[in-house]
Amino acid sequence: MKRRDFLKTLGVTAAAASIPSMLKAQKPDTQELANPHATIPFESDEIDAKLSKPVTAIVIGAGSRGTGYSRYATSYPNSFNIVGVSDINEFRKNRMADRFNISSEHRFGDWSEVFKVPRFADTVIISTPDDLHYEPCMKALEMGYNVLLEKPIAQSEKECADILAQARKYGGIVAVCHVLRYAPYFIAMRNLIQSGDIGEVVSIQHLEPIGALHMSHSYVRGNWHNSKASTPILLAKSCHDLDIVPWMTGKTYSEISAFGDLMFFKHENAPEGSAERCLDCAVEQDCYFSAKRLYLDRRAFNYVFDFKTEGADREQEIINYLRTTNYGRCVFRMDNDQCDHYVMNAKFTDGSTLAFSMEALTSYDGRYTRIMGTKGDIVGDMRTFTHTDFLTGKKNVWSAGKTDGHGGGDHRLVRDFIKAVAAKDESLITSSIEASVESHIAGYKAEQSRLSGTTVRM
Repeated sequence: MKRRDFLKTLGVTAAAASIPSMLKAQKPDTQELANPHATIPFESDEIDAKLSKPVTAIVIGAGSRGTGYSRYATSYPNSFNIVGVSDINEFRKNRMADRFNISSEHRFGDWSEVFKVPRFADTVIISTPDDLHYEPCMKALEMGYNVLLEKPIAQSEKECADILAQARKYGGIVAVCHVLRYAPYFIAMRNLIQSGDIGEVVSIQHLEPIGALHMSHSYVRGNWHNSKASTPILLAKSCHDLDIVPWMTGKTYSEISAFGDLMFFKHENAPEGSAERCLDCAVEQDCYFSAKRLYLDRRAFNYVFDFKTEGADREQEIINYLRTTNYGRCVFRMDNDQCDHYVMNAKFTDGSTLAFSMEALTSYDGRYTRIMGTKGDIVGDMRTFTHTDFLTGKKNVWSAGKTDGHGGGDHRLVRDFIKAVAAKDESLITSSIEASVESHIAGYKAEQSRLSGTTVRM
């Protein structure tokens, strides 16, 4: 994007504004010009793919992510249809199947059942747990399906390379769900960096705060609590971040060093008088991580999504989960091993650097980024970012509007994927398997560095 076009749509703000804090969004002391709601124009920001014929998909894994991507078909049925679903959880499977009027013969249990019948859709959405990405993806490509593959790609460098080779062998399009690449916020930041207006990028600081409750739900009690059964938390949670930085800057990783550990969610930190399960705990009222408070009292949708909690016995159903599953166990008495803090330092091939931090013990979430260039810098919190020009002192502010999941990236990912499938043109997606493998390898190298205490070369 040319500088004059960027400034026209962005709105130029006064030079005296202070840079917003990285940890707390602050409204800059600025005066927006012309249209206060101006946004950076993209090549196409129409969410509907507007296809002449709907692309069809089978959802393998009808949990939170599979449901999130399938919502595109609810909003734009003329462009996208869900025609099959697979999930070993009968409740989740039938909930999605009923929503899209899927016939009984296309309601599957285990993922392997999908591939025992002739191919009946254009694509497969693989949104299963991390350890169930590799095999269904390899089989789907072999049978001629295109694949929308939830991150992380797979559980090892070799498996990532295998999927890349399989896609090349059978000619299938594989889009990795690096949804941040499709979020208007990060697209705008990338456009600014690529325009050269901040000069050469010298250094980046990037923070992903997970949020303490999110950490307890997903990485202490949940499906990703054990790194060996799933993937290390840097891949499971932060491969988005390892991917988005080189994508925005056009840089390539050269050397990586990493540190991290599990310090808080451990047996020795269990409160005195606590019990194995929160429902039996004498001190749960004083615990921020009380499963009773989180799942039963609050009933937060994001956290009870995987529970069968519909009908008159909803409260009793939640209690049953807390009595029988890991979601009811004390967070200090689990068999978890995922780091609750993780830092990764990286050098790129041009000598510039990245300092990345993933933090569990925060009251906030999102992403916070500082980019230091030779002509200016950028400070952002995933809602707004501010570009300051060193020479003029002027500040240009970009502000996001209301979006769907991941800053608007979820639906835009699906849109671009089905456009690519319809046109048989992989170039219409930015997160192809070809483009996504490097950042995954960087994550595995970081874990190698953390465990060995050495700097690892890519």
